[in-house]
Amino acid sequence: MDFNLPPEIEAYRTRIRTFVDEYILPLEGNSENFDSHESIALPLLQTLRERAKAENLWALQVSKARGGGELPMVGMAACYEEMGRSLYGPVVFNSHAPDDGNMMLLEKVATDSQKDRWLQPLIDGLVWSSFAMTEPAPGSGSDPGGMMQTRAIKRGNKWEIRGHKWFISGAGVAGHFILVARTSDHPRKGLTAFLFHKDQPGWQIERRIPTMGPEEHGGHCELTFDGLTIDDENRLMEVGDGLKVTQIRLGTARLTHCMRWLGLSKRCLEIAQEYVGDREAFGKKLNDYDGVQWMLGQAAMDIHIGRLLTMHAAWKIDQGDFARKEVSMAKVTVADTLHKAADTAIQLNGARGYSKDTVLERIYRYARAARLVDGASEVHKMVLARNLAKERSDFWSWGASGL
Repeated sequence: MDFNLPPEIEAYRTRIRTFVDEYILPLEGNSENFDSHESIALPLLQTLRERAKAENLWALQVSKARGGGELPMVGMAACYEEMGRSLYGPVVFNSHAPDDGNMMLLEKVATDSQKDRWLQPLIDGLVWSSFAMTEPAPGSGSDPGGMMQTRAIKRGNKWEIRGHKWFISGAGVAGHFILVARTSDHPRKGLTAFLFHKDQPGWQIERRIPTMGPEEHGGHCELTFDGLTIDDENRLMEVGDGLKVTQIRLGTARLTHCMRWLGLSKRCLEIAQEYVGDREAFGKKLNDYDGVQWMLGQAAMDIHIGRLLTMHAAWKIDQGDFARKEVSMAKVTVADTLHKAADTAIQLNGARGYSKDTVLERIYRYARAARLVDGASEVHKMVLARNLAKERSDFWSWGASGL
């Protein structure tokens, strides 16, 4: 088992770290660099994106033929972690949610003509995108196959969409949408995925749902569909493959979240270490106290556990495995780790950490969503328990090379 990064990936990683240190982290202290939703201001973002393109650090998750870096999942794990040291890093490199997950999905399953129309503008940074699946109760959440209410009815060579979606990330700025709707009552083959453009009639954004934030560009929106018409040529995969589309997208998207969250977790400790190394109390530096060392040591160990889980899942995906168990374990662990790292750093910074003088309070608010997005932690644990009941001791199988 070789845990060393290949030289080309290590080179990408160090260049990204340098870019984040020089051009992104210095922006965080000035509120004028952000909009009212605490997203980086678009004119400034465009300048940074042009710089990232010029340094060949753009869209590393997609193929070189399409203008990306074509990194394997292991390479993405290392590089996304560096991007994620700032809340505002991933979007600069066009490797942010939800767009990166949509790009990887489309590159994997779309037809060539669909890639030209719907994928390439995303890769080029000309449009944003959104994945519309989640619905208000009694509609789909963690169980889209069994509970989805939004319907697509075929009329000739077109599909008519009626329904209701909410907490659709990025919808406020998205130009391209991937929509999942019910096309039959079959328990496994009842959903189908479609592509549509924001300018098509028959749908609207009801509201941008207020959240704790900070948010992605476009926020988390509530949408209604009242006769949106989609040509059959803009159906993604086959009729009945909507659940498959969802599983393909969310598997890697959950893991890329973990990669970015690990970067944020490390950043929290960086801020904490700097403070406790300078601050004195009762005649000595804070970092000389056992209690402080225990807190930092525990957080550092938790981050490394999350890194190993994430990297193992990434490696399995690179081997052609879906790595569903491994992704779920990483998702639960790293979501908890991010929240704990932010909490630890705030505690060690005292009132300074609770204030807006550092980014810690922003990270703390953001971290609370980690245990909810792309499947609540409880759902992932339930899936893991089902796998354990089915596989028993084989749950922990290593696998063997060449077999």
